[in-house]
Amino acid sequence: MSKYVNLKLMVMAPHPQHAQALVAVALEMQAFMANYNAERRAQGLVEFPMRAGIHSGPVVAGVVGTRKFTYDIWGDTVNTAARMESADAAGQVNISESTFALLDGAYRCTPRGSIDVKHKAPMQMYFVEMPG
Repeated sequence: MSKYVNLKLMVMAPHPQHAQALVAVALEMQAFMANYNAERRAQGLVEFPMRAGIHSGPVVAGVVGTRKFTYDIWGDTVNTAARMESADAAGQVNISESTFALLDGAYRCTPRGSIDVKHKAPMQMYFVEMPG
């Protein structure tokens, strides 16, 4: 399931290997945007920086609406994922400690330390290193 929130894309992946799959997608999207922005920069056009934040955990999902139905997700995991994105730096993939643990060494990650998070206690975060 995915949905756009303003200019953000929220993705839910109910899959046993969701952490690896979402990190792979985020890295591919970052690589695409880096190339796209290089072309725009060469043309003197404004760039579109991208941030990606990934958090893993339980969610509540359901259909909302009475006339126009929408499938949506809620919960602390959704809020924390949004905080991962807002605490990110452009061109990076920022992950939470729970996602880092699920990666189980599949990607090289750089610890960022404990980062203050709005409406939450400080959280351990990591940047996923781009391959290559």
